[in-house]
Amino acid sequence: MSGGSSKAKLGIIAGGGALPSLLVAACIGTGRSYCVLALTGFADVGSLPQPPEAWVRLGEVGKGLKELRRAGVEEVVMAGSVRRPALSDLKPDLKGAALLARVAGRALGDDGLLSAVIGEIEREGFRVVGVDSILKDLVAASGPLGRHLPDAGAELDIARGFEVARVLGAADVGQAVVIQEGIVLGLEAVEGTDALLERCAHLRREGPGGVLVKAKKPRQERRADLPTIGATTVRNAHAAGLRGIAVEFGHALVIDKPAVSALADELGLFVVGHTGSASEVGFG
Repeated sequence: MSGGSSKAKLGIIAGGGALPSLLVAACIGTGRSYCVLALTGFADVGSLPQPPEAWVRLGEVGKGLKELRRAGVEEVVMAGSVRRPALSDLKPDLKGAALLARVAGRALGDDGLLSAVIGEIEREGFRVVGVDSILKDLVAASGPLGRHLPDAGAELDIARGFEVARVLGAADVGQAVVIQEGIVLGLEAVEGTDALLERCAHLRREGPGGVLVKAKKPRQERRADLPTIGATTVRNAHAAGLRGIAVEFGHALVIDKPAVSALADELGLFVVGHTGSASEVGFG
């Protein structure tokens, strides 16, 4: 796929969700050359304008690097959801096995493993960039997205949620928590945010609904796996009986902000970009 841009050719390593197709659209819109490397079992290529250049399994590190080099890629972006498999299911190629050997013995969470993968890609001469450096409009801004605002009680839950999320993230476990009236209903681990919300639907207490909080990990590798929400997150939060969502502004992505805002307004939920401070009540 060629374009007339002088920008470096972009290799898009595509997981699930809308981010890979949004990156493709951005490249087309700016005339930037790109190629898509789709992750088997994760990438949703139905929204892409044409099939990916290649498919690779998660453990096929050598094959992936070879395909990127063959395509003339200079910069690489990792985008989309990927559920981490058991190491026994990876079936790595030689390059993948060497990477696993280098990190063996370390208790690696998702961020630690992603950092190791990014290091491997850059050792091969590519430059890894973040989704937020290309799709700048997706970065969460400070304040409400939509007409609903958190009240004082929700603000306390948001502050509590950020406190817990930062502890969770420091252990490189997850990015999301659900809080209701100060009580931790659920913590995100390997299951992902949607499954967390489904689980919390059965744990909600009487009284005002809870709050979903998503924050980057304290040592987050920002070039991969930034906290992300979209319209599906809003719908699932509503189904779980929550009254709102707070994401860390400047450090999270919101896919299709107009759709998120419209759905949140329709369902009566607040969606806010937040610092995590309890003093941040009633945005102006």
